[in-house]
Amino acid sequence: MIYVFLADGFEETEALTTVDILRRASLDVRTVAVKKEGTLVTSSHNITVSADINQNDITEENLEGVILPGGRPGTLNLENSAVVVEYTAYCADNNLIIGAICAAPSVLGKMNILNGKKATCFPGFEKFLKSAKYTPEFTVCDGNIVTAKGMGATIPFALKLTELFKGKAAAESVQASLQCPYSYE
Repeated sequence: MIYVFLADGFEETEALTTVDILRRASLDVRTVAVKKEGTLVTSSHNITVSADINQNDITEENLEGVILPGGRPGTLNLENSAVVVEYTAYCADNNLIIGAICAAPSVLGKMNILNGKKATCFPGFEKFLKSAKYTPEFTVCDGNIVTAKGMGATIPFALKLTELFKGKAAAESVQASLQCPYSYE
């Protein structure tokens, strides 16, 4: 199971395009409403979506990884969520896959998950990456962690995650089906 955390203020392209691409690869992905109850979450551009489940419904059973989309104030809502922090830490401790895009890599930096790892983020958030090795690349993969700069890097970000979860052939197949010229390497 892969959880994509949706907190009020999330960046919709970063979240929903990533979910779309992972599902095209037949991965088991659930969007998670980061709130005490309900599944309706409003994006940073005032688009309301219904998440698959509420944060109270998630479990470590069959967990493969977590994904944190950016957005404002979505990123702040993610970092202030005990559930997001708990499951992200669990993934880090168990070498499961973690994806964070735009401002969301700052959450990983503040949690000290990026220590010594190459990472990128939306310009201006580099200081929150703490002891990461910042790189200005659009998408960066270091071990089990994928980070990306922002909405424009969503497709390469999602394809790299697809490769980590399901293999290079699956990522290349999805990329071809999208007619996507972007390299995710």
